[in-house]
Amino acid sequence: MTREYLKKATLTAKSDASEVHDIVKTILNDIEAGGDQAALDYAAKFDKYEGSIILSESEIEAACRLVPEKLKKDIQFAHDNVKRFAEIQKSTLTDIELEVVPGVITGQKAIPVDAAGCYVPGGRYSHIASAIMTVTTAKVAGCDRITACSPPHPGVGVAPAIIYAAHISGADKILAMGGVQGVAAMTFGLFGLPKAKILVGPGNQFVAEAKRILFGRVGIDMIAGPTDSLILADGSADAHFVATDLVSQAEHGYNSPVWLVTDDRALAQKVMALVPDYINDLPDVNRENATAAWRDYAEVILCADREEMAATSDDYAPEHLTVQAADIDWWLERLTCYGSLFLGEESTVSYGDKAAGTNHVLPTSGAASYTGGLSVHKYMKIVTWQRGTREGYKPVAEATARIARLEGMEGHARAADVRLAKYFPDEEFDLTTNG
Repeated sequence: MTREYLKKATLTAKSDASEVHDIVKTILNDIEAGGDQAALDYAAKFDKYEGSIILSESEIEAACRLVPEKLKKDIQFAHDNVKRFAEIQKSTLTDIELEVVPGVITGQKAIPVDAAGCYVPGGRYSHIASAIMTVTTAKVAGCDRITACSPPHPGVGVAPAIIYAAHISGADKILAMGGVQGVAAMTFGLFGLPKAKILVGPGNQFVAEAKRILFGRVGIDMIAGPTDSLILADGSADAHFVATDLVSQAEHGYNSPVWLVTDDRALAQKVMALVPDYINDLPDVNRENATAAWRDYAEVILCADREEMAATSDDYAPEHLTVQAADIDWWLERLTCYGSLFLGEESTVSYGDKAAGTNHVLPTSGAASYTGGLSVHKYMKIVTWQRGTREGYKPVAEATARIARLEGMEGHARAADVRLAKYFPDEEFDLTTNG
């Protein structure tokens, strides 16, 4: 390949390798041993909050009243879109059964986990949309007990809009606790909560590490790194749109990579000239994040043609992938590695992040090469079953006995032997591996 880097990242997501594992492990161990009080102690230390931990119905109602009606309508609109998309996703997963050989029936069932813990960031940005994305999807999947957890602000509590979003989306409990202590409370079933069987939702590096450590003990949506976005643009793209979209994603955090892949040098140079001014026009915190992300993590890559552009994108396997190029159908058919795909300049990652209906909890750091994002399927266990007649199982028993003996697993073979002996006492079977 002949990729030319017009801008090369000086850092990668792995460069920010501050060791949080030991800190997170200590907190989890302390809270598991110390229970509710240990979690409260960490909440007082990190959240600097000493109000209600599990919000009562009256507290939820009071918070909902603080949300302006116009914002309520927007949240409801986003919720309805996410719900509709989740419902159609669920319809693709059905219980099935198949008679694999005469007399032997096998089947599949999709069973939702009974308790889900949904983490909703509320620190630097109040992620209203994350409450919608995680809780709504769990509700559609059929989870019976859903806890939404979000960091409270000192002396204030959880942002009212987050409470409203979690409430209308179907949260059974709302936990005012952030960080590792919030994740621990949901996992260990503190404060009367059900023990979560799956933990979902974005969070900072401490939340991500807590989920990584707890994985196996509970399910998780994915091990997440900093959010990342890639734009594929040809000479027909609007440089203003491209630059705006890059900046919109760079504001996520100082280490959020954004990449532009193009086959048009003039477009690349124009975008690179526009981005700094667009960043400088952002509010202070957003500007600080976007400046660092663009300076240290962003890349602009010039390719020979659209095939090389597509191959480059697949190599990066971005969380968010935008195509602003001609022949949209070609890109939809060709591209294979992305968390979520946004086709045409009419679309933007911001729509998926907030209100379009597809889920914004997506694989980062190249994980889109092997997995997709959060969906109803993440909350469901795909289990199998079988039943059959004695006659139907006879050839299965013979094959099982011989294969097991060849593997050296005599106990497995005998489990088949005894059934053949009981059900077909007058028949002889060659259950050895000879011949």
